[in-house]
Amino acid sequence: MKPLIPAYGASSLADLSSSLLAAVGMEGDNPLGLAPAERVVLFLVDGMGAELLRAHPRTAPFLSAQPGRVLTAGFPATTVTSLGSLGTGVPPGEHGMLGYQLAVPGAGYLLNCLRWTAPGPPVDPDLWQPAPTVYERATAAGIPISYVGPAKFETSGFNRAVYRGVGFVGADTVDERIEGVRRALAEPRAHVSVYYGDLDSTGHVEGWGTEPWLAQLALVDLMAERLAETLPPGSAMYVTADHGMVNVTERVDVDAVPALREGVALLGGETRVRHVYAAPGAADAVLDIWRDILAGTAWVVSREEAVESGWFGPRVRPEWLPRIGDVLAVPYTDCAIVASVAEPIESSFIGCHGALTPAEQYVPLLEVSAR
Repeated sequence: MKPLIPAYGASSLADLSSSLLAAVGMEGDNPLGLAPAERVVLFLVDGMGAELLRAHPRTAPFLSAQPGRVLTAGFPATTVTSLGSLGTGVPPGEHGMLGYQLAVPGAGYLLNCLRWTAPGPPVDPDLWQPAPTVYERATAAGIPISYVGPAKFETSGFNRAVYRGVGFVGADTVDERIEGVRRALAEPRAHVSVYYGDLDSTGHVEGWGTEPWLAQLALVDLMAERLAETLPPGSAMYVTADHGMVNVTERVDVDAVPALREGVALLGGETRVRHVYAAPGAADAVLDIWRDILAGTAWVVSREEAVESGWFGPRVRPEWLPRIGDVLAVPYTDCAIVASVAEPIESSFIGCHGALTPAEQYVPLLEVSAR
């Protein structure tokens, strides 16, 4: 089985933001060829992979009836990286949000990029992700651009890194988000993003395709239909996701296999994409050990191999290279590489994501038009 390399520059999440801005009249590239619209809404459903949605048309009849296509999420197929791509309009190798947990170069510890927590001094999100965001560029061009989502996210370091410059609208319930979108659409040329995360969190705990997950998918479908009803004439809504998901049936526990800890200084990433940071001089030995133990289960490559293969995009900025593990381990079977002692909660997850498989990489791009 070969890795599904994201289609950067042609049909990836990194190509969506500039296309949406071009649709409302901002100068720039439109790689997805989106049609002009007076206003656009982007409905981002965390964890709603294209294959997952396709498997349940009866649960999501509204979404399943809409025209659309499939995009690739980017690598890793995880919220941190995908929202980084959407927020900057460039591939991961350019924006540097290269995974869930990354080494802070030279510090000897990990930054949890989603929670924005680290055991050392605070990490400045403006320095960690310095690229101008699409929201800053839109504001400078006079396009009203807003984000509607849970109020607790507004002041987070992660939001600062990827949503810098957006007009944030705190909205916790579905009704509040519908109303937030409706109000934001009152502005001419408005670009509105609205986020829903409970499908992903339910999938982590229960697994995708389960009854609790299906109940969440039905709610998402109803929310999409209600959002469509808010669209003024001449507007368009696009529905997408940040990644898909697999239900794991096997776990390799790094904390129960001593050989997998030999020569390892830090274990980053998450259960479907492991950044393995080797102790000085141990990178080659760690690569050999991980390849041997995970043979038939995961792609295990060096940092150089991953970069040269284009996993993170056509280019990785030199200053971001130390954030990438010396070794990357990416399962292609339904396996999770867990750390039961260090990460007890994440190690219990049933639904996981991040890897280079179709179930995790493919996300829908559906269009609902009010023309």
